[in-house]
Amino acid sequence: DNWAFLYAQRLALKQELPLHVCFCLVPKFLEATIRHYRFMLRGLQEVAEECAELNISFHLLLGYAKDVLPAFVVEHGVGGLVTDFSPLRLPRQWVEDVRERLPEDVPFAQVDAHNIVPCWVASPKQEYSARTIRGKIHAQLPEFLTEFPPVVRHPHSPSCPAEPIAWEACYSSLQVDHTVKEVKWATPGTAAGLAVLKSFIAERLKSFSTHRNDPNKAALSNLSPWLHFGQVSTQRAILEVQKHRRTYKDSVDAFVEEAVVRRELAENFCYYNENYDSVQGAYDWAQTTLKLHAKDKRPYLYSLQELEQGTTHDPLWNAAQLQMVREGKMHGFLRMYWAKKILEWTRSPEEALQFAIYLNDRYELDGRDPNGYVGKLQDGGTGADTLSLCPAGCLWSICGIHDQGWAERAVFGKIRYMNYAGCKRKFDVDQFERRYAPTP
Repeated sequence: DNWAFLYAQRLALKQELPLHVCFCLVPKFLEATIRHYRFMLRGLQEVAEECAELNISFHLLLGYAKDVLPAFVVEHGVGGLVTDFSPLRLPRQWVEDVRERLPEDVPFAQVDAHNIVPCWVASPKQEYSARTIRGKIHAQLPEFLTEFPPVVRHPHSPSCPAEPIAWEACYSSLQVDHTVKEVKWATPGTAAGLAVLKSFIAERLKSFSTHRNDPNKAALSNLSPWLHFGQVSTQRAILEVQKHRRTYKDSVDAFVEEAVVRRELAENFCYYNENYDSVQGAYDWAQTTLKLHAKDKRPYLYSLQELEQGTTHDPLWNAAQLQMVREGKMHGFLRMYWAKKILEWTRSPEEALQFAIYLNDRYELDGRDPNGYVGKLQDGGTGADTLSLCPAGCLWSICGIHDQGWAERAVFGKIRYMNYAGCKRKFDVDQFERRYAPTP
């Protein structure tokens, strides 16, 4: 279920050439820890096995793509290169670095394989809100939301087989924090991810439209880790969920809104706004109101360490933080509350955004993702685990991206406000706090 892979095979078949798949394992990536790398690498083991069955060589190259991929291309006489797409700054730089170092006669194509409507096709500019992009995306879904053609066993074998991969030795090349442990609830790999999708449709889809904002209810897809790492395609999830629209129309429509419109709105923002992870990326009204209230007295001030350890005065916030640390995910409604309180309890909007992104990217399995910067929910949440698709929208929560101005108040200015009492009206806060109480 990967359009870049399918396109590459189509080119190889047309030219009657072997097909190679390369993954460049970088020693570190933003705040990713061993939790993220193990999930990714264990999923890649499944990919390597599947490639072997398809007579396609899988290569795990250690190092940055610009340092290892051009040499591989020359050594293997590669006739063309196809890569996936990410709107984030660092992956885009990796692509540019490779392009500059490739032999001039090797064509290089990029396919947006993880959005349904490709980012640059959905809109040629930064969209202001879901309202402005929704019609553009829905108009193009008939063309792009189609069943995948099959990957076939490749008839052209490489002249020399791929070198065996010493998977455990790969970990010694990493320069990441090993103290953030793997989670037990999420098994890496496509097979496990598709099993989660199947269980969502069978058990939780029926209550998605009514209970997805209640952190105590099992109504989420829980697909975010597999979708983030490309182990399950969002398009596959939509195709399967849509089969049940006649039975669960409201839930299916809500899922499509979150998984397609809101998710691709976040991709659009990161692609067209180079300041997608800073206050400078916010709209003028939001930058103005945050600046006006930057010197307001904060009711509490917490250090990054106090936030990370979940030792604030607020038991709900602490429980949400501990859920993220222990499980690698936080419920979407609480991700919104979590980020907004960081704005309220830190010295400036800039510090709040820095802390929120750091914590999100360090602990969330689906961190370092466009939706982590700007994701947003239909009802004013973050586009996060209401769908379990994506991390907390830090710029939505802290800087009002894709939102509107609200009644002015201290610290927040016109940024949308949330408080403990509001959460108590939404769900049983005590139940959630008991579930994620601090361990002695």
